[in-house]
Amino acid sequence: MANIIDGKAISRKILMDIKELIQTCARPPCAVFVRVGEDPASVIYVNQKQKIAAEIGIKTSTIVFPRDVKLGELLGAIDRLNGDSEVDGILIQAPLPTAAIQEAAFAAVAPHKDIDGFHAQNLGLLCQESDRGFLPCTPAGIVELVRSTGVNLEGKHTVVLGRSLIVGKPVGLLMLQKKAFANTTVTFCHSKSENIANHTREADLLIAAMGHPRAVTADGVKPGAIVIDVGINRVADGSIPKGYRVVGDVDFEGVEKVASFITPVPDGVGPMTIAMLMKNTLQAYQNHVYR
Repeated sequence: MANIIDGKAISRKILMDIKELIQTCARPPCAVFVRVGEDPASVIYVNQKQKIAAEIGIKTSTIVFPRDVKLGELLGAIDRLNGDSEVDGILIQAPLPTAAIQEAAFAAVAPHKDIDGFHAQNLGLLCQESDRGFLPCTPAGIVELVRSTGVNLEGKHTVVLGRSLIVGKPVGLLMLQKKAFANTTVTFCHSKSENIANHTREADLLIAAMGHPRAVTADGVKPGAIVIDVGINRVADGSIPKGYRVVGDVDFEGVEKVASFITPVPDGVGPMTIAMLMKNTLQAYQNHVYR
């Protein structure tokens, strides 16, 4: 039976460490969230981020635009935030109305205020294994979860299911880095990959970030593997009042019997994403104030 990696507990420890550091700052670090439209999930996510930020001493505000906002108006607001000396970090809450608007908005954020780590410059620094940029929050959180197991994965095999710029590609790059903790051989699988289970059965570390509920089953997991489940999927369940339950990309009940370590959904990767956002905000403040 696998050990459960408690992302909620690990994130709480990281947040308390950040809170202590913030108490020594000349002023509270400041982050501004930019949201377009009233997507219910986006509203919830921004509220969660603001709540946790307030608990540890980070100042936040949110700018909300209607869904039909003109791109020029949105980019103008981002440009003003880039030039505001009181703002350390900027987060564009995805999704935006179109992929083109989202790409333009992410690109418009100044790299030194890009606390989400999505700007091309920060992704380029990640490719160079430089510590000068911001890491995307979910991949950075995954690294901390894997590190918490105490397992040395150097020379082992990582398989990443998914190739998004938000999770899949950057987390694979992090596990490929020439660091003693990582330094793994990395395989990426995606929607066009054939015989995916043949790859996953070879993984010492399996990271599932596909967006398909319970797609990874026990027969596709190597005995003793570390399994990180990034998926957040709603599946119908008439037995509970809200009519659905949230599950991951991994069939937890089955895979738990095979893996050595596994993250639950929820309370696995999710809390770590927010903790890493707070860490990036503190880093942005420190870069801003002490550069």
